[in-house]
Amino acid sequence: QLQLVESGGELVQPGGSLRLSCAASGFTLDDYAIGWFRQAPGKEREWVSCISSSGGSTYYADSMKGRFTISKDRAKNTVYLQMNSLKPEDTGVYSCAGIGAGCGDLLEDRCDYWGQGAQVADSS
Repeated sequence: QLQLVESGGELVQPGGSLRLSCAASGFTLDDYAIGWFRQAPGKEREWVSCISSSGGSTYYADSMKGRFTISKDRAKNTVYLQMNSLKPEDTGVYSCAGIGAGCGDLLEDRCDYWGQGAQVADSS
């Protein structure tokens, strides 16, 4: 079965850190750019970050630059999103998505695969 599976979502305090994982099953991430999106309660889903298929290029939304780091472990066929200095506005459902193209083409309606989502909630 071809799928992406997220993990790592949990309650976190403002200022804390969290790492989300996006593991691919049934296909190799070497052929796909992987992005993270998030959707806060009552808001539209927004793009967070993207890593190229080679892992050599990474991109971030302005509000995440310097706080979030996206990376890829090719041996584990997994992409990670390390989130530091978390803010209350970072809460929401984080979903990873894959596209068999570059990060510049990573639009929601063009992604080939989506994960089920991981909840990041404010514990304060």
